[in-house]
Amino acid sequence: MVMTQDKPLTNLFRQISGGSFPPVVETYDRGKTIFFPGDPAERVYFLVKGAVKLSRVYEAGEEITVALLRENSVFGVLSLITGHRSDRFYHAVAFTPVELMSLPIEQVEQALENNPDLSMLMLRGLSSRILQTEMMIETLAHRDMGSRLVSFLLILCRDFGVPSQDGITIDLKLSHQAIAEAIGSTRVTVTRLLGDLRQDEMISIHKKKITVHDPVNLSQQFT
Repeated sequence: MVMTQDKPLTNLFRQISGGSFPPVVETYDRGKTIFFPGDPAERVYFLVKGAVKLSRVYEAGEEITVALLRENSVFGVLSLITGHRSDRFYHAVAFTPVELMSLPIEQVEQALENNPDLSMLMLRGLSSRILQTEMMIETLAHRDMGSRLVSFLLILCRDFGVPSQDGITIDLKLSHQAIAEAIGSTRVTVTRLLGDLRQDEMISIHKKKITVHDPVNLSQQFT
């Protein structure tokens, strides 16, 4: 869930307990699990640095990415939304090295009751998450891996893009393996497809950061 007003939320997360029970701060290396489906939903997380991947795991072992969360996002709030205790629904993994703060869910519930503005922030963030999940579903609906990769890059431009002289730079250090895992492909295929995009001068890559030179043109090439 992406928060459009991150400073109030950051401050609230630090001060929500009045200092008596400060947030737990944790770091995770890329690829490390934050929580598994079925784990008890006991804490709410605030993403301080990095990106977190949320995915659904199915019985056949297939794992489908449903969202990529950026800094200043809150996640692990399903119990707050449903109004009753539930286990984790998603597999949450550090997509990059991340730093998290977390609080017991009871403290967050109390803060929501006492602060209607916080509830509105949560609602806005949830709306943004739903939109991104819909876009990820559309991405994974592409049978052609080239179209799937381009669609994923455009989502990253929207949520992690920083304007630069050369276009839109995705502010994440992305390994080919991480991209492959996100779109249900293989590292070899992603490496080949990115090479094709570079050769066509659609993208450039510097220190694992991808720059899309013209997102509109890239979108039109693959629709």
